[in-house]
Amino acid sequence: MYKLLLVDDERLILEGISKVMDWARAGTELAGTARNGIEALKQIERLSPDIIITDISMPGLDGLGLVEHCSVRYPGIKFVMLTGYKDFDYACSAMQHGVRHYLLKPCNEQQIHEALTELVQELNERHSREQFITETKHRLIKVLPHVKAQFLKEWISNKTYGSYDLDYYQELFGIELGGKNVRLILFRLEESFEYEHLFALQNIAGDMLSEVLLSTTIGSQLLILLEQTEDAGNQCDLLERIAGVKETFYNFYKIHATIAVSDKGRMIQSRSLYRQTLQCMNHRFYLEEGSLITGSDIPADELSVRHEMDLGEEQICLLIKAGDQSSVKKELERLFNELRDQRFDINVTRSYVLQLYSAMIRLCSPGERSRFTSGLAELAELGTLGSLKESVMKAAESLTAMYDRHFVSRQSSIVDAMLRIIEADYGNSELSLGSVAAEMLYMNPDYLGKIFKKVTGEKFSNYVTNYRIGKASEHILHSGDVKVFELAELYGFGGNAQYFSQVFKKVTGKTPTDFMKPQ
Repeated sequence: MYKLLLVDDERLILEGISKVMDWARAGTELAGTARNGIEALKQIERLSPDIIITDISMPGLDGLGLVEHCSVRYPGIKFVMLTGYKDFDYACSAMQHGVRHYLLKPCNEQQIHEALTELVQELNERHSREQFITETKHRLIKVLPHVKAQFLKEWISNKTYGSYDLDYYQELFGIELGGKNVRLILFRLEESFEYEHLFALQNIAGDMLSEVLLSTTIGSQLLILLEQTEDAGNQCDLLERIAGVKETFYNFYKIHATIAVSDKGRMIQSRSLYRQTLQCMNHRFYLEEGSLITGSDIPADELSVRHEMDLGEEQICLLIKAGDQSSVKKELERLFNELRDQRFDINVTRSYVLQLYSAMIRLCSPGERSRFTSGLAELAELGTLGSLKESVMKAAESLTAMYDRHFVSRQSSIVDAMLRIIEADYGNSELSLGSVAAEMLYMNPDYLGKIFKKVTGEKFSNYVTNYRIGKASEHILHSGDVKVFELAELYGFGGNAQYFSQVFKKVTGKTPTDFMKPQ
């Protein structure tokens, strides 16, 4: 219903129109009345009406003055002007302020109803447009982080991307990239971890490193692009703060992270900067887990680019841990097809397969590790690429099935924690997927939302709404007569009784008032 204010200095007309009109039939509700323009302004401030029906000739501030005033302060209000024949030409000057509905006195109920119906339709159309724009902006805001992450991932791996693409994306993202000095930071989690830990690390880094421009996950690693200013002293400060990110993450999750930091360069050089972080990360073999490695830690003769085949074992291991059988099979097919096409020396090919299998062994539970380790000797004896592929495929299938069972259990425990938060905090109108994610130590809201729907079959917001209405229904049944605004306050609707009533009826099929009546 749209709120309506009726303004006329003639008491009989004011009372007559108020009583004779079926306001609800026109999609409106009479929120208040006023005897002149000055009184109307006070009512507008208090009631925030959507529509005003006003006489044009009134003492103090007439209808035209009221329209002019509202066109500046309250441009969204729709007007219907009531006027006599002698004032009609004068009333038409209100057209410059957008007034298009005029009724000549005396007017009847049907004329007013038709005018209101048109205005309500206009308001509905405006509301639909605004809602569409709002939803479009919301969807864009929601998807933009994913677009940024995908851009960075493709930028450092796709040689066909150039300055033209950079211009397009920095305009889309609203950030300057091409003219800045940047560094790349690569994080690798060393212990067994879940994929959401990468998102947690990403959020912690975003909070503690103000220079972050873009970030993305690549396999089981996190890559961050950040701005590096010209001040040479900033490097030491930056490394200290990066170490702070590592320490904060460890304090939360007890998982070590090894970090590789590139030299400073331009965005157009970021592919070579990324290769440098990979070389730094490979150097962790000679250091302790959880180290922070820069180019200065690597001997100069090791900094040359090595032309080796990228197995993608980290991506395969990540898919195994996600329990994704079809994707694991697809990645292994890709890998063995590439090995077949490369035609390396047999021992080199076998070493790649053994390297992959060794990475898979690290995913095993302690009880299974010895059985999988014994498979290394068997692989070393196999004489064809096909037999190597078959053996690795079988081992990967077994591991993936194990993680799939673990993953389902893990998801259920996460959702159980979310349900406990809802049960404890449903009365808080600020309860949201984002607030729950923050309470669960930097977990990603989108990831939590997907898990929640997968386990419960409902979107998080729908579940919370139904839970609140269920609790409100129980309250009504136990307490009998209770004020609707009190229910709205108690059950997470911020005291908005009208919205609470709408949602209550949508869920239960009855208004709260009807629900209170004896059955």
